[in-house]
Amino acid sequence: MSAKAARSKPEQKEFPFHPRIINPVKIKNAIIFAADEHIRQTRHRLEREMPWISVEILSDPTSLGTYTSEEATIFIMDDVGMNLINPEPLKQKNKDTVFALLSANEFIHCSPPAAAREKYPYTQKADLVFAYNKTDCSPERIIQSIVRSAEDLINIISYAKVRRFIFLIMDDEPRWTSQFLPLLYGIIGQRAAVMIARTYEEALDFMFGVERESDINANKYSSLGHGDDVVCLITDIFFPMGDNLKSSAGKSLIKQVQKYYPRIRIIVASKTKEAEAYRKTAFILPKGDPDSLKTLRTYICDHTGIGNFLIRNKEGKVLHRIKNIQEMIDVLDQAEKSTPEALRLRKILEIYGENDYFSTWLYMHGYRELGDTLRPMRAEGQELVSVLKEHMKKEIRRMETTPLIIDKKKVFELEDLLKLLKISDPSKIQSLSDNDIFSSWLDRKGYSELAEELRPIHGTGKRLADTLTAIIEKWSNIYAQK
Repeated sequence: MSAKAARSKPEQKEFPFHPRIINPVKIKNAIIFAADEHIRQTRHRLEREMPWISVEILSDPTSLGTYTSEEATIFIMDDVGMNLINPEPLKQKNKDTVFALLSANEFIHCSPPAAAREKYPYTQKADLVFAYNKTDCSPERIIQSIVRSAEDLINIISYAKVRRFIFLIMDDEPRWTSQFLPLLYGIIGQRAAVMIARTYEEALDFMFGVERESDINANKYSSLGHGDDVVCLITDIFFPMGDNLKSSAGKSLIKQVQKYYPRIRIIVASKTKEAEAYRKTAFILPKGDPDSLKTLRTYICDHTGIGNFLIRNKEGKVLHRIKNIQEMIDVLDQAEKSTPEALRLRKILEIYGENDYFSTWLYMHGYRELGDTLRPMRAEGQELVSVLKEHMKKEIRRMETTPLIIDKKKVFELEDLLKLLKISDPSKIQSLSDNDIFSSWLDRKGYSELAEELRPIHGTGKRLADTLTAIIEKWSNIYAQK
């Protein structure tokens, strides 16, 4: 079928495709104001790996003070640079800005915000604080994560309209966060964003819109904070609460999250004995343990909605691993039967509905309207199964007439996408790759494996187009053989 034929194919109602774009506002400028040559050299990494960003190195406070841009900007500074400047005038002149400190100071690396501010007041001027050394936190290794976290911050606060997309990191020490972020972004890609909190009060404010547990409003908490959009909490056990800089505030935070948002998955990032108490309800990530990092990807993919939808029995055994909504319908067909196994499956699905697991997975895979419809699902038994099947079959029918648009040309089928990519101007497809639009559409069409392989790909020009074409051609042949 030709692309031309595909455009005229459906006589049925055509539905617009609404991609799941985590960060509608992209950082377009990176201003480096640093005496440290290692930080200045990250310019080359950014230009190579994030070619849509204009990188500029400024060398004196005067030139920095006159900088203006209408586009989102990150200011990257070392200790010397942050000590010299006043961010406030720049923030008044530039709408979407983030000031990131890459500190080489070991005290700052391992200190909570209050202690760092007391000894080094310039740290309070930074929106984000990261640790820099020449080993596990080298600027070359962490610079992309720094830019991405700044972009996440801008969008979470002001622009993001998707749902269920935030990983909240609660850790007071910049060194561990700096080490961990590249690993986390390598797992979540463009499917989720990261928010960093460094005190208990910051975490409560973000989750519930309050700074004290006693102020959490049981009727309004989901509308006051961002908790409804959090899919995973990654937290230490010991961090500041009020004037206590080394309180076991992580216990209180976990308690509140489990009380109000039981669907949120929790990763306890700590090697203390206190962390072991959560082994049955959370993933334990001992800091500095490479073996745990190997299983972290699996945990995140299996439990936060990013990967397959897993149905488990009470013992935790995986009964079904579902890749797309057609496979979900196949499982629901089994649940409709009049057998003891089907009855047990319906009971599990009831629990999943009550805990809002369906909508989280659907949101993560781009089904916002369907996620809204099914959150939370209060039906029971056969009624629950029937409702789920009805809505998911409707979504499949919608996707049959939901085109992906490339340079004003409509694509309805995988083979037409492949043909169009081969003849399209590469400049017309870069933004679709950068914003995960190809993967989002393919995921909803049922090509989950292909969508997953396309997600880490960025680039420009013919090289990007050739890479996308090769991967899609490979998977087209695989699907054709099934």
